[in-house]
Amino acid sequence: MKLQKNISLIVIALFVTMLANAQNKPASPAAVATGSINGANISINYSSPSVKGRVIWGQLVPFNKMWRAGANAATTIETDKDIKIEGSKLPAGKYSFFVIPSEKDCVLIFNKVSKMSGTSNYDEKQDQLRVTVKQQLSDTNTESLVYTIKKNSIVLSWEKWNIPFSVK
Repeated sequence: MKLQKNISLIVIALFVTMLANAQNKPASPAAVATGSINGANISINYSSPSVKGRVIWGQLVPFNKMWRAGANAATTIETDKDIKIEGSKLPAGKYSFFVIPSEKDCVLIFNKVSKMSGTSNYDEKQDQLRVTVKQQLSDTNTESLVYTIKKNSIVLSWEKWNIPFSVK
């Protein structure tokens, strides 16, 4: 009887520990995408929110308003060499990355102030580069926001949208 009681207490303790650990998982975990394009090492640091049944584009992320391109602190993009984004030069460095989505296209912003908690301290005068790209609708749903560094592009994917931009 005593052994059975001890086993029951151990099982309860394990269950409580597992439950506590499950609750500590962040809603938008930190993520990093790294890769190389034409000899430039690129690193993207972001927090990856999940769709969780919500409508993202036009609702959770409003159209025609600046978005930090992830959750929590502003997303950053760092390159160790000069690159061209959509044909425009982006010097080597670390930048905060923002998106202004609309129903027909997205404005991508690379800002020289790399440490921002969101958009509240944003200063347009510190923009290094702004480009406009067309988003693409996807047949599949991307539950958690992800950045993918490809051979000649970077793609932000979330919900039913892919936002690709060329990098050379």
